[in-house]
Amino acid sequence: MLTTIVDGIRPDRPDAIRLAAAQALRNSLAFTRKNMENENERNMIMKTICEATQSPDARVRAAAYECIVQIAFQYYDKLQSYMQTLFQLTFATIRNDEESVALQAIEFWSTLCEEEMELIELANECAEMGREVPPESVCVGYVKAALEHLCPLLTETLMKQDEDLAVDDDVWNLSMSGASCLTLVAATVLDDVVPVIMPFVQQNIQSENWRNREAATMAFSSILDGPSDESIGTYVNQAVPVLLSALSDSNDLVKDTTAWTIGKICDLHVRAIPADTFPTLVNGLASKLLTESPRVSSQACFGIHNLAAAFKNDEAAEKTGTNLLSQYMPTLLQTLLQVVDREDAVESNLRIGAFEAMSVLIQNSAPDVLNVLMQLLPAINDRLGQSFNMPCLTNEDKEQKEGIQGLLCGLIQVIAIKTTKEAILPFCDSIMTNFLQVLQTKNATCHEEALSATSAIATILEGDFVKYMTALQPFLMAGLRNFEAYQVCTCAVGLVGDISRSIENNIQPFCDEIMSALIEALQNASLHRSVKPPVLSCFGDIALAIGAAYEPYLQLSLMMLLQAAQTRAPDDDEELIDYVNTLREGILEGYTGIVQGLKDGNRAEVLLPYIEAIMGFLELLASDRRNDYDNEVLSKAVGLIGDIASCLGSQIKNHISKPYIFVLLNEGNGCGDQSIVSTSQWAMGVVQQAMA
Repeated sequence: MLTTIVDGIRPDRPDAIRLAAAQALRNSLAFTRKNMENENERNMIMKTICEATQSPDARVRAAAYECIVQIAFQYYDKLQSYMQTLFQLTFATIRNDEESVALQAIEFWSTLCEEEMELIELANECAEMGREVPPESVCVGYVKAALEHLCPLLTETLMKQDEDLAVDDDVWNLSMSGASCLTLVAATVLDDVVPVIMPFVQQNIQSENWRNREAATMAFSSILDGPSDESIGTYVNQAVPVLLSALSDSNDLVKDTTAWTIGKICDLHVRAIPADTFPTLVNGLASKLLTESPRVSSQACFGIHNLAAAFKNDEAAEKTGTNLLSQYMPTLLQTLLQVVDREDAVESNLRIGAFEAMSVLIQNSAPDVLNVLMQLLPAINDRLGQSFNMPCLTNEDKEQKEGIQGLLCGLIQVIAIKTTKEAILPFCDSIMTNFLQVLQTKNATCHEEALSATSAIATILEGDFVKYMTALQPFLMAGLRNFEAYQVCTCAVGLVGDISRSIENNIQPFCDEIMSALIEALQNASLHRSVKPPVLSCFGDIALAIGAAYEPYLQLSLMMLLQAAQTRAPDDDEELIDYVNTLREGILEGYTGIVQGLKDGNRAEVLLPYIEAIMGFLELLASDRRNDYDNEVLSKAVGLIGDIASCLGSQIKNHISKPYIFVLLNEGNGCGDQSIVSTSQWAMGVVQQAMA
């Protein structure tokens, strides 16, 4: 079959046959490993494909390059003998051939980058473990070797922008492909790309020709992810004032690319931005939110989003009560709220970008802007209330309305997390009324956002949240039983946990229904497996909340926990191993909450019939724990040992004196994580007391 296909690509065959044969070869390359291992057969295949790249028919040439891309992906280790030829062919094609063919030639180099990144990562892993890299997995470094010639070629493609293409058009062309390839080159060769690309950037970023300005800006943005701060930081420092000026360029494409580049700098190299440029940067981005095209304004939102994200976990703000963003927060939030109302906000994801930028600004705000947030909250809640009256004449109107409602719920959630109970309490009746109305829509995303936002309200109100439970219960139950939209089910389970912690034993009147729904979820074979760990953990939250009143649910919930504990993962399935670890964390949290809850309710003795099975699970964890890199499973196992010993003491003396108990405690004591070490030392003390 392969012989027939290769024969069909020969130069003396008609173009239609060559095209069909080349396409057939591309589709069959995954099954030709044996042929590619044979040098003579491999030479024939490569010779025939390379000849096809010179066909007079562009479709044949493009199909031939698709084969070469596939070979680079599947047979990287066989390329060495052919790289000189492929280098010459691809370069000539990128420079001179029509776009459909040139795009495939660029794709060859993009694929090489992706392969070499994987091989470099493998080499680093082998070095860490002191192992040799397998011969077939050695990175030859084709991209690095071609760098001096490849980068100038790619910058040529960057200057082939389509001037008739609207900024918002979703089209893949030569300049975009070149930028994508250059991004991969930077991620592959890291610091080595900087001295090759920066001369082009410096020579062209202020050129009189818009093509050169846009290409230089795009080239700079393409190499931001890869090189170190030390290598590129100086250039970033110098570029920021130039880029801020370019936000007012006369050409839309230049403005769009400039705003995108500033956003990437804020994301990747924010520390390289000069401190005295910060006000100009913030004001420059803000000035593009209302007056530019949706695409440019969306990029400005992206920049503000990333700039705000740089203040995550800002210790200085916790100490001083303020940060650099504080003085700009009122203006930024107000302007972004106006962006949401733009008639063209549906274009280029502008509305979503504005909401997300607001969300990150609020999340990373300093304490001194709490008053600003509390002024914003009623405005956001009023918008949510008004959204129910938005006309819905078409499906598009309905989607837009429900999308806005979900985003508004998300904003209320992040404000609630930042505020205080006293500050938010006066608004909660109105907020919860709106949330309950959102939960009456038939939109899963809206339900997720409303349930998550309700969690934030429950957490901050604590016991005062109980007043909303009767009205919320039907919607909570609907969420818990929404097995098809499993993300909604997950949010509902999380909300049950948050409510349990907030209103404690006041959740008891609602527990029969809630526990029934949780058991149904675990018994539903079609439910997405990611929901099951939080459900198991939720048993512990409810038990902690209601104490001795959990006893009616004990047998069934422990049976579910014991069944889940039987789940295993094969050694070669990393994804399933990670899932089993998450499942085990949920099981341990469930057990821990039940043990502590029954102890608090003075009913610990009802656990005795189940202790052997629980301890059997701990024994399994002592001998079979893989990929527990952060020691999350170990941490929770050690805590459970301490809780059981504290709860049942000498009644379980025979169980807690077993060797596996001390294997886990000693592991915890020697893991180096101070929190786990402290828990292990406490657990060891409790165990020794119980054994005395």
